[in-house]
Amino acid sequence: MADILDEIIRKTRSDLQKRKAEYSMDWLGRSLSFNPFVPRDVHAALRSTPDNPYRIIAEIKKASPSKGIIREDFDPLVIAQAYEKGGADALSILTEPHWFKGNVEYLGMVRRYVGIPLLRKDFIIDKYQLVEALAFGADFVLLIAKALSRKELKELLEYTWHLGMEALVEIHDKGDLVKAIFAGANIIGINHRNLETFEMDMQLSERLIPLIPNSKIIVAESGINDHETVVELSKIGADAFLVGEHFMRQEDITSALRKLKYGEER
Repeated sequence: MADILDEIIRKTRSDLQKRKAEYSMDWLGRSLSFNPFVPRDVHAALRSTPDNPYRIIAEIKKASPSKGIIREDFDPLVIAQAYEKGGADALSILTEPHWFKGNVEYLGMVRRYVGIPLLRKDFIIDKYQLVEALAFGADFVLLIAKALSRKELKELLEYTWHLGMEALVEIHDKGDLVKAIFAGANIIGINHRNLETFEMDMQLSERLIPLIPNSKIIVAESGINDHETVVELSKIGADAFLVGEHFMRQEDITSALRKLKYGEER
């Protein structure tokens, strides 16, 4: 799995060249005038409150580079509706097509039938992908600090805001955190999985959260499989929890989400 991030980025650049040749940035931008989607309030959905302390971003993901196919019985809309029924506060939708078997069209498919914010989870390196995300119905996007320079991250984040969306800026170490703070990120995700080696470090949030300004919304990502982990991460400052593989392996997604969020069925 070494250097998988670099490989994904190279393939993403290649795919972008093809998409830009087919549909120019100008054409995509003009299409927004017919766009029925207005970005939803991501901050309200993700910030922890006394009545809803454990905010869940439930992920729609068919496969991953490290695990291969995770869910054979994969219907994005059915999964999305099961998540919303279970109390999800937002949905993360994988749109990377090669390693994660995603599709940007899943955003529009889901957006029409659920009322909670949608995250376009992909390897975003170009403004074109941000316009694409808005056109297909995303409310916020993933920006991976490890995959971007400080300047690139800041420019993409500011363009995201210009389009009316928000961004989840993902970090894995102090260097990434410095980039995120420099860029002005409002929502910072701590990924316990190293994207270069795919090794897990569940103590990472404990080390990094004290370094994050109080005003930021903090999202804990990866390796979250039970209510007890959610409670412990909440105690040290996490507002929201991005959970994918655990749910994707469950037969009853709605029940699994309720158990993780509330500790019991509701």
